[in-house]
Amino acid sequence: MSRPLPAPLGALALSLAVPLVLAFGGVQAAGLAVHDDAPAKEAKSDLAERYTKYEYRIPMRDGVKLFTVVYVPKDTGRSYPFLMQRTPYSAGVYAGEQLRYGVNFMPKQIGPSKEFEESGYIFVKQDVRGRFMSEGKWQEMTPHAKAQRLAGEGNESQDMHDTVEWLLKNVPNNNGKVGILGISYPGFYTSASIIDSHPAIKAASPQAPITDLYMGDDAYHGGAFMLAANFDFYAAFTEEPNPTPLPKTWGDFDYGVPDGYDYFLQRLTLANIASSLSDRQRTLFAPMIEHTTYDDFWKSRNIAPHLKNVKAAVLTVGGWYDAEDLQGPFTTYHAIKKHNPSTFNGLVVGPWVHGGWAGGDGKSLGRVQFDANTSDYFRKQIQYPFFEQHLKGVKPARAIAEVTAFETGTNVWRQYTAWPPQAAKPRILYFGANGGLGWQKPATAADRDSGYDEYVSDPKKPVPFVGYPATGVPKEYMVSDQRFAATRPDVLVYQTEPLEDDVTIAGPVTPKLFVSTSGTDADWVVKLIDVYPNEYPGGDEERQRGKDVPAPKLAMAGYQQLVRGNPMRGKFRNSFERAEPFVPGKVEAVNFHLGDVHHTFRRGHRIMVQVQSSWFPLVDLNPQTFTDIPTAKPEDFRKATQRVYHAPETPSGLQLLVMPSR
Repeated sequence: MSRPLPAPLGALALSLAVPLVLAFGGVQAAGLAVHDDAPAKEAKSDLAERYTKYEYRIPMRDGVKLFTVVYVPKDTGRSYPFLMQRTPYSAGVYAGEQLRYGVNFMPKQIGPSKEFEESGYIFVKQDVRGRFMSEGKWQEMTPHAKAQRLAGEGNESQDMHDTVEWLLKNVPNNNGKVGILGISYPGFYTSASIIDSHPAIKAASPQAPITDLYMGDDAYHGGAFMLAANFDFYAAFTEEPNPTPLPKTWGDFDYGVPDGYDYFLQRLTLANIASSLSDRQRTLFAPMIEHTTYDDFWKSRNIAPHLKNVKAAVLTVGGWYDAEDLQGPFTTYHAIKKHNPSTFNGLVVGPWVHGGWAGGDGKSLGRVQFDANTSDYFRKQIQYPFFEQHLKGVKPARAIAEVTAFETGTNVWRQYTAWPPQAAKPRILYFGANGGLGWQKPATAADRDSGYDEYVSDPKKPVPFVGYPATGVPKEYMVSDQRFAATRPDVLVYQTEPLEDDVTIAGPVTPKLFVSTSGTDADWVVKLIDVYPNEYPGGDEERQRGKDVPAPKLAMAGYQQLVRGNPMRGKFRNSFERAEPFVPGKVEAVNFHLGDVHHTFRRGHRIMVQVQSSWFPLVDLNPQTFTDIPTAKPEDFRKATQRVYHAPETPSGLQLLVMPSR
């Protein structure tokens, strides 16, 4: 799912003889590097020379003790702010192929980048309630407001408040200021920890924060279940009795085949797919698939409505190619702005995968280039100055803009006063006859065109989401070449003529479709694509004489780069709280949020839109009969004829926010 998993863990050494200072190690949660979530690679100094590690069990107001690791600078000649991370992925140190506990185990680096270590901070890492060595009951996306808490359940804002109070009183040489940050699930804990925030918390950075699991984050997109990612995540992320150093090992799920497409299609139904997991693995996976509507299970876990009374300056961070929590940063940014208008509320979005700004270079993704080390720019020019300003009073060389967004296509950083930019204005790209796509509303003559395009969608032969074998969710899919899909008969393709000028879009992309189906339910997957010119640099290597025949060249000429794609489960076209069947053959409007984009389609490129009714196994299969999908039987999965209309009275298209020409 979206929360980065620890890497494989070995045997854990633990001493419980010390009543307050336990034998426990803290590092950037073991395995974060697997998710491009580790601290910057350039931090190479020996931390033991400059920091002393302590471990505490900090009591909460209900008596539950949270396991907390503190790294204190050995130079006691000045005071330091706290910089904290709260995590469900263990505050242990991953060393020697094992997750280690103990004050003698030091990580290779702490903090988001080497600048923090060199400047001097008191680094704090805490196991959240109910995870690893912390006591209490863990909850998926801890509900902020819960009428009746079970024994051991808590509230993240209160736990943070109590932790801050204890740290201020018990850790010497602190300057009375606290910062907090985290990526993915720790990003959620960052957001949840600053509600009604302790006055000492001066800066917070939720990064790729899970915000609303159902509305565009990990679990559901457009009411459709994100199958491959969730299956992979919950196969490894399980509950253990706590406090405990378990699990000792984390392993990848053994699919037994090289392609998840084959694995899931063979099982077809969600019931069969779930049955391939163990009872322990299903404990957290089952609620994800059972709650198919936006019910109280999901609403209680949506942190956005509760982001009030935030006193800390906030810098929310996200990636344009985050396959897990792309929506969370935008939802968080807008919620904080709505409820806390006087609080500094910054947003940074770069050309990154999930957490890619922390450990990667951000120079490229797959075969798509960004022409600069964008991650280094963020770490040095934005993240570090932000915390220095609010925790140490150091004025940045350049004021941090409310919005700093990387414009892909041109590969340029832009600064704005709000998101979306005020200059961006809505325009609709309309579908036309013969695969046309343009700014003019269709004026189809009935004697020349039917006014619609159609295809047969077969859930037993679904459209794959990548054109190569893979298990899990390859990060590259977010920019993957779509030519493999464009040739399928169950994918509609619309494209412009080569552009005469650059077209820059900035903000939400909104499909506005008129559709019908011969079934009683259908998914509508829409993909916005940048088509490269037929002449494009690269891939011109000459074959060397006398050498064997090489693999085919992967030229970028004609590349169909996915810019943004998402599904809409048709039965939720009017409400995510209540499903409604389609009447076979009846034309209906389907409008939905495809996601936010900041991209320039360059002169000479084409804009393409593809429409299909499956995207497998990224998204679970829609049987195309109106039924409860988690309990659907194989016989419920049926072919259906899908129509997308482009007549004057039913003008399907894609609404974009277009920037003025530069």
